[in-house]
Amino acid sequence: MRIAFFGTPAPAVPSLEAFLDDPAIEVAAVVTNPDRPSGRGHRVAPPPVKAAAAAAGAAVWQPVRPLDVVEDLRDLRLDACAVVAYGALLPPGVLAAGGRGFVNLHFSLLPSWRGAAPVQHAILHGDEETGVSCFVLDEGMDTGPVLSRLATPILQGETAGELTARLAAVGAPQLVAAVRGLVDGSMTAQPQDHELATYAPKIRPEDAALTWEAPAQAVEQAVRAFNPAPGAHTTLDGQRLKVHRGTVVDAGGPPGAIVGVDRRGPVVACGRGGLVLLEVQPAGKARMDGVAFANGYRPEGKRLGAGPHGA
Repeated sequence: MRIAFFGTPAPAVPSLEAFLDDPAIEVAAVVTNPDRPSGRGHRVAPPPVKAAAAAAGAAVWQPVRPLDVVEDLRDLRLDACAVVAYGALLPPGVLAAGGRGFVNLHFSLLPSWRGAAPVQHAILHGDEETGVSCFVLDEGMDTGPVLSRLATPILQGETAGELTARLAAVGAPQLVAAVRGLVDGSMTAQPQDHELATYAPKIRPEDAALTWEAPAQAVEQAVRAFNPAPGAHTTLDGQRLKVHRGTVVDAGGPPGAIVGVDRRGPVVACGRGGLVLLEVQPAGKARMDGVAFANGYRPEGKRLGAGPHGA
């Protein structure tokens, strides 16, 4: 079987490696986004998929636009294509050049959480279960027929980064099987029920500002959903404070008020209950646990999110 692989970030690497390791599959080309600046130094760096493909000796294409490789894809005479978080919509001309079709690995149980941030929205909304879906791309946003689904529980305290890594690992063999099933006809894609669809738009940095008036459970879910990026945040004395981990406790007081310090860190009152700050990052500082933060900043009695004049 001869395929092309489309993907860009680290969660796509396990699937690429699964195809490269399969002796019955030839990865004729790996298509990824161009190198872009990243990190604090904004140095130009290759996407993780490019690095993995280059290490394996696979051919790497980095078109500015997917349409730029249409003729090259046709020349490969592919059986199918695999896609994981490529980072750009594939137009009809590209989809028509992919043999039997493009099979996409999506990190949700479709039709739930179509869109750019399915893992974050599943955690943010308190879902107890998520999973991966392998579906055939069409012109819509995650609307194509589904070849396979695999469900898994969302673990207690699991962050979006941790869950994404786990889904990437369990999804890799699912995607290989789905591509094989599409090509040999052993799997039949089933249409999604569009009336059951929910949507997971891209998370913006401003979306990650914590709302202390919400119940503590919702705040804790937001902290996990926005970890590692863009990072849940609030303010202390007018300065940004990132909250990387927290846990729900019984507490009362004005929302945002730091009403005490327990053995794990400061306790912040929410609209209902409270949140212990287990791991935070003050502006310009490294991450620190809640105890170190409480000892160094003495925040008890202050109010988060209230600006420089907050009490």
